Amino acid sequence: MERISHFIGGKVVPGESGRSGPVYNPATGEQTHQVDFAGVAEVDRAVEAAKEAFPAWRATSLSKRSDILFRVRELLDERRRDVAAAITQQHGKVLSDAMGEVARGLENVEFACGVPHLLKGGFTEQASTGVDVYSIRQPLGVVAGITPFNFPAMVPMWMFANAIACGNTFVLKPSEKDPGASLVIAEVLKDAGVPDGVFNVVQGDKVVVDRLLEHPDVEAISFVGSTPVARYIYETGTAHGKRVQALGGAKNHMVVLPDADVDMAADAAVSAAYGSAGERCMAISVVVPVGDVAEPLVQAILDRLPNVRIGDGMDPDSEMGPLVTREHRDKVAGYLESAREQGATVPADGREHQLYGTSEGFFLGVSLIDNVTPEMDCYRDEIFGPVLSVVRAADYDDALGLVNGNPYGNGVAIFTRDGGAARQFQFDVNSGMVGVNVPIPVPVGYYSFGGWKRSLFGDTHMYGPDGIHFYTRGKVVTARWPDPSTSSVDLGFPRTR
Repeated sequence: MERISHFIGGKVVPGESGRSGPVYNPATGEQTHQVDFAGVAEVDRAVEAAKEAFPAWRATSLSKRSDILFRVRELLDERRRDVAAAITQQHGKVLSDAMGEVARGLENVEFACGVPHLLKGGFTEQASTGVDVYSIRQPLGVVAGITPFNFPAMVPMWMFANAIACGNTFVLKPSEKDPGASLVIAEVLKDAGVPDGVFNVVQGDKVVVDRLLEHPDVEAISFVGSTPVARYIYETGTAHGKRVQALGGAKNHMVVLPDADVDMAADAAVSAAYGSAGERCMAISVVVPVGDVAEPLVQAILDRLPNVRIGDGMDPDSEMGPLVTREHRDKVAGYLESAREQGATVPADGREHQLYGTSEGFFLGVSLIDNVTPEMDCYRDEIFGPVLSVVRAADYDDALGLVNGNPYGNGVAIFTRDGGAARQFQFDVNSGMVGVNVPIPVPVGYYSFGGWKRSLFGDTHMYGPDGIHFYTRGKVVTARWPDPSTSSVDLGFPRTR
């Protein structure tokens, strides 16, 4: 069985803890790899390598760092199929979707290439007689990223690109479910000229997470995952004096007003709900048709579902692949049964797809649950699978109240032809990311990603300008170069006038 190990100090390092976990091909159900789980000593070794690399990397000029990041971008672009293939073979998403993931991650690397501009400070000449004041931003030191299984390439790029551009060194803890892409990325960074120790990968489970959270030399933690874990990361990390940004779960709504283009809205709902088998934190999981648009919209969605081609992600004809593990697939399927028991209707049941019953892979067909109410489990929980719920709303206020009453505030979309209604919605809605006739409003790389309420723990969003702010700290310098002959003792409060 091929092993997936750690990457520490510029080289692959086999695990020594004696612990490991299985990695599967979700399309076949076959175990393909064994991933090493680090112990505390191995985490400490990675942090030490990053700590030793920090002084020289911090002192590296901005132009040199930028030059290296440009090479990282070019090599990732050249090898994007290698990264994507590792994602598909261990996560299950179709290859075209994995390629798209790498492309969106590259946007963040491209943004970080502009670090000489991004780290420009402010300067005030002659703030007082002979005194100048200026501000600078400096790196933190060793920072760490803990990333989820659903985007094993893109989310790390959200973090490490800005982190190392700003002069920090980085320790990545990827998901143990699909860790292969992390080592492909590590080799790309090394080949691009990133110095040894600047980027490290430690495979593992909660042992690794807890050690990173408590390690005295780790200055900051970035996390993307479920809300309970995000809360734990935030509370534990901050209790140990660390800067923490922790993105949690989501329940993304798509509000469809009566004037919307029904076919366009149905296409968007199907694309956003079932892409990557629904394993996206920005997937649309609830459609909220307003008024009499409900019946035609639900029917239009149902008409499209038989055309979704499900199969092995490496098959170019597949549009949707399996879920990441058998356990997760079975948990998702359980919501279809509980929805019926709680009074909803299930006009499309993914358990009826032939691959669900005949394949050893972790397949579930596309599913639609109608007549859902907010008390039902399928609405309250983040399902994270190819299940779309329909909650019908009487009017705009009813729809807005549903969205704002949900404990999550990650992303939301509205479909309408009315510009005034769309503008009012983006003003009223309590969510960090809003799409207008765009079902998955993931910001481009030069904005920042993040939700509100239980979808975010911490003060800053991920990547973009917020990422630069998170991975640096400000310093203000007040400088005076007077004629020595004018110097005198003055015990009064410093004056600027």
